[in-house]
Amino acid sequence: MSAKKLKHFIFVLSAVLGSLTLTGCHGSKGLEEFSLPQAFDDSRNYEITFWAKNDTNKTQTDIYKKAIADFQDLYPNITVNLRLYTDYGRIYNDVITNIATNTTPNVCITYPDHIATYLTGVNTVVPLDDLFTNEKYGLGGSDLRFDSPAFSEIIPRFLEECSFDGHYYAVPYMRSTEACYVNKTYVEALGYTLPDTLTWDFIWEVADAAAAQDSEGTYLLNGQKVMIPFLYKSTDNMMIQMLKQKDAGYSTAEGDIQLFNDTTKELLATIAEHAAKGAFSTFKISSYPANFLNAGQCVFAIDSTAGATWMGTNAPLSDISEEDLVDFETAVMTVPQFDPQHPQMISQGPSICIFNKADPQEVLASWLFTQYLLTNDVQIAYAGTEGYVPVTSKAQNSAEYQDYLSRCGEDNNQYYEVKIKASKLLLENVDNTFVTPVFNGSASLRDAAGQLIEDVTKSIRRHETVDDAYLDALFDNVTSLYRLDQHNRSAAGRQELGPLPVTSVILLAALGAAWILILVYVVTVFLRKKK
Repeated sequence: MSAKKLKHFIFVLSAVLGSLTLTGCHGSKGLEEFSLPQAFDDSRNYEITFWAKNDTNKTQTDIYKKAIADFQDLYPNITVNLRLYTDYGRIYNDVITNIATNTTPNVCITYPDHIATYLTGVNTVVPLDDLFTNEKYGLGGSDLRFDSPAFSEIIPRFLEECSFDGHYYAVPYMRSTEACYVNKTYVEALGYTLPDTLTWDFIWEVADAAAAQDSEGTYLLNGQKVMIPFLYKSTDNMMIQMLKQKDAGYSTAEGDIQLFNDTTKELLATIAEHAAKGAFSTFKISSYPANFLNAGQCVFAIDSTAGATWMGTNAPLSDISEEDLVDFETAVMTVPQFDPQHPQMISQGPSICIFNKADPQEVLASWLFTQYLLTNDVQIAYAGTEGYVPVTSKAQNSAEYQDYLSRCGEDNNQYYEVKIKASKLLLENVDNTFVTPVFNGSASLRDAAGQLIEDVTKSIRRHETVDDAYLDALFDNVTSLYRLDQHNRSAAGRQELGPLPVTSVILLAALGAAWILILVYVVTVFLRKKK
């Protein structure tokens, strides 16, 4: 390449990279702060996108589609485009990617931990405080074309999770908790009686007994070659709940990370002890708890109440072949406790956030659709698909929903016993639920909590020694893996921003390369002139 061409190339590259610096990091300077219009302009047409999560439950998809169709009948000038995802992690990753180009969806099913990261952009997520209380278009507003719940009709415990950094950034959509699905038949075959409330001591004792094998490696309890007595789906929830029940540190509301403490070490040592006996495993290591439970290869399977239709001999969504099913009685119980007199269980479930746009009218259209998802028709229909519960007292107390609960066990589909029992479990324990603090980095902290259990369990299976030195090294490795030292807050209360986004890393690398080319050009010209 000639010096003239090289000079031209560097000039163009520098210009392009210079323009990217204005747009590459979280979409430039961000959008203007949302300002609520005085009135909704229904003379215009709007097209909004709605990102939602669905597994393989076609009924849930049909409910979304019906909700959209019914809403568009009421607001024919608003078109809602549905995009379905198979898990919340994919939604999270796509949102983060799209923030940089201002192409986020309008309405999104997500989790508050994820929203906290979305907020690192400027005015990316709309605070809902003013929208909640607006006389015309707020919750229960006078100008709505449907029967919206009032603010006071959203269950306070569920709404609390959507409030952080001084604002409401979401509304709850559905709520669930975790349940322990128990093969009661096996528990009694081992000579035990289920207590009113499961304790960790009881779980570990029974699980150890269920791990007994004969000289041929056949398990005495089920006569099979496979048995995982205690199987946990979400190990992040496992660790978080254990720490909460122990009144030990996890994190503060300000974002100070307290996970790596002596109580955590004690819990991990106990888990390692029982894993070594073959009594415990996790979803990431072994697979879905429901599959082992239904095949008679598990005694205690802990999963979300939202997974209830996969659990039990007659589960309508069972994933294993009919010939592998084992007939047993399924008990639906709260997760094990250290203090059964003061139970603590995590509150979870999807929430809905609204992304800011340049057009406030478009944001208002998004809010109208979001509110429609809180109406009784949608709430009751969706809650009936799994062990979810509606997030409003309006829906919970309705004659339709109460009739649904009263018909527990009438069939193995709509009124499947395990599913409705899972819903009732949460309804009876709302006051015993808790949520974890939300801040930028709280999603990484949650992942780290589960990683500790996963790594300890894997190490036991590899016949490694789990002692104090191992746990100290594990704490350091997990802290580094999830960059938790970057997420922690300083004593002055300033929050570190954490790792740069991928787009920023690429941009900085490209800028560095450009400066190297410039330096090469300057040196080349200098040497030629010297000659």
